Amino acid sequence: MSFFKKLKDRLFKSSSKIDEGLEAIVQEAAEDVRIDQDQEKVPVLGDGVDNIKVVEELPPEPEPEPEPEPEPEGFFKSIFSKKKKETLNKGLKKSNQSFFSKLNKIVAGKSKIDAAVLDDLEEVLISSDVGVNTTLKIIDQIEKRVAEEKYSNLKELNILLKAEIASLLIHSEDELKPDKIVFNQKPHVIMVVGVNGVGKTTTIGKLANRFKSIGLKVVIGAADTFRAAAIDQLVTWANRVDVPIVKQQMGSDPASVAFDTLSYAKSNNADVVIIDTAGRLHNKVNLMNELSKIKRVMDKVIDNAPHDVMLVLDGSTGQNAFIQAKEFTNSTEVTSLAITKLDGTAKGGVVIGISDEFKIPVKYIGVGEGIDDLQDFNKLEFVDSFFD
Repeated sequence: MSFFKKLKDRLFKSSSKIDEGLEAIVQEAAEDVRIDQDQEKVPVLGDGVDNIKVVEELPPEPEPEPEPEPEPEGFFKSIFSKKKKETLNKGLKKSNQSFFSKLNKIVAGKSKIDAAVLDDLEEVLISSDVGVNTTLKIIDQIEKRVAEEKYSNLKELNILLKAEIASLLIHSEDELKPDKIVFNQKPHVIMVVGVNGVGKTTTIGKLANRFKSIGLKVVIGAADTFRAAAIDQLVTWANRVDVPIVKQQMGSDPASVAFDTLSYAKSNNADVVIIDTAGRLHNKVNLMNELSKIKRVMDKVIDNAPHDVMLVLDGSTGQNAFIQAKEFTNSTEVTSLAITKLDGTAKGGVVIGISDEFKIPVKYIGVGEGIDDLQDFNKLEFVDSFFD
């Protein structure tokens, strides 16, 4: 065989082997693809068939168990958010503990609601600053329900108390619409009244913050020109909340400050105006005459202003708060109440008595020192926290 023929035969044989090798590789790759279709593969670093590991399928994860439906909180359906409710519970903790320590003493060793238990309950309510007249109403209603509806178990006493007290508290129009404020007139003018030391300035600052936080334009008027520190304290709050304040020098005419404040608010398209007033003048007559004058001046700038006369009372003073409420309501028209400093006292029952006695809605309660701790008053939430 010639040299060239031998070379040709070798090349053909090599070519055949190459073809066989390629066919084997292709066939092997096809088998890998079929394996991949049946089993899950996890790629690792690098390329190529050799760098693919075949792993067994993991068993499916068990489906999570459905979460149990939350149980309703308290005696009434909660209207407040969880955070607000916790703040309210904390703020009324002293009043709650004081009341129930007294209540537990009168029911110890007894099994039914009888005349003796109700007599003791009357003393507990009065000592909790609910007020004599309001206490007598509560006891009278419980006596009727015990007789008519055959309540006798002491466990039912708390339920009866909650229901009767809730029925006595006065509704505010916005009570069932927390965080939704609708004013019939713009700007809405609030005149804040109350004696010195009850927390008027702090209430105004927190109220301004609350209104601003929901997108309302707020203006504060510093019409307490009688007390030296009043204007400075209000300026501090206005700066903290970042709202404009209208003020004049100490000793200026308060009605003039009110006029300037409303004029500014009107020209700047404000939504809410909050006017501070003096808590004390040389005597009661002068104070009430001053308030009347301020109201007349405001009415000339904005029709029917002020739209709300809010009396601020210190809840920690107990029966003194009743006296203050009586004096102010006898001398000027009060349309709403703000009761402060409830977090530092066991006299929270004063809210119940004042609301019932004067038939004026409680709009706000102070249950802490934080800027957000001036809460909308809701009678159902209040009763639930006080007696839970």
